[in-house]
Amino acid sequence: MTDKIYEQDKRELTYEEAANELERAIAVLEKGDLPLEQSIQVFERAIGLVRLCNMKLDEVEKKITILVEGRDGVREAEFEPDAG
Repeated sequence: MTDKIYEQDKRELTYEEAANELERAIAVLEKGDLPLEQSIQVFERAIGLVRLCNMKLDEVEKKITILVEGRDGVREAEFEPDAG
């Protein structure tokens, strides 16, 4: 079920929309008022949203370039995240 949600969201939701929906899902789950079956459905949806957000962040990270000022002026360099 999560994979279906994930596939659908890849095409339809922006990162911001997915992140906002994820925040709402977390709030609902933290409140603890839902029956178990509904909680599981919300949790599955949240997992799909996390995957979607991660995928969109990965896509953006690949596109980021940093302008580096050198002797020859400004040039583009590939983004290299810290190895941490």
